[in-house]
Amino acid sequence: MLLGVNIDHIATLREARKINDPDPLEAIFVAKRAGAHQITMHLREDRRHMHDCDIKRICENSFLPVNIESSINPQIIDYLLEIAPYRITLVPENREEVTTEGGLDVVNHFERIAQITRAFKEKGIEVSLFIDTQIDQICAAKEVGAQKIELHTGTYANLHLTLHSNLSRTHNAIPSLNLPRQKLQDMLNDSITNLQNSAKEAKWLGLEVAAGHGLNYTNLTPILNISEITELNIGQSIIARAIFTGLESAIKEMVSLINKP
Repeated sequence: MLLGVNIDHIATLREARKINDPDPLEAIFVAKRAGAHQITMHLREDRRHMHDCDIKRICENSFLPVNIESSINPQIIDYLLEIAPYRITLVPENREEVTTEGGLDVVNHFERIAQITRAFKEKGIEVSLFIDTQIDQICAAKEVGAQKIELHTGTYANLHLTLHSNLSRTHNAIPSLNLPRQKLQDMLNDSITNLQNSAKEAKWLGLEVAAGHGLNYTNLTPILNISEITELNIGQSIIARAIFTGLESAIKEMVSLINKP
């Protein structure tokens, strides 16, 4: 299984002081050295972390494939067509959200997404869609011409955090902490089953399957057991660990977990 390291939060730290340090460009060399397989970034409409120049510099200098997450905003799409990263992953985007919540609604934005997909494929850019574990969305992803999907693992990650955290309130965790523990466990099991079934359906349709959102050092095992998933995109937990251990060590630790027999 491959690891894509999302380096957005290096830029988040930089933006906290509006200076040039830390430079996200440096991360691509550390990630390569540490055994990562891909660099992932999200160019948001409000440019809250990555800027256009970051995307351009990293695409021009990375020894690893670069995967850019993007909304279907026309200006961003036009810019990314010009930059031509290895892959574009279309995601939903709400300006008020802290992080991307939920998958892209391919069914209700079918024509627009099909148009964008054709434009990227004509330039030789691989297209992936970040979607929920819904069969109709997976089928629509195939129909618009995407080569890959990334399954949204947020529901699973939030349930796992709720069951295993001692905190009474954690951002993005399931708020219904008063539910019986067995009920939460059943919900967690259902979320894993949904991921398994969705990955199998996608592979049967000929789509490559990635997964991401909320994955960390403690909740990977059930995802690693889904053989149809061949790539994980992980960011926040790696950057958080890097504060204490260094980025290279944090990435190496994640790579080791993913490759663990």
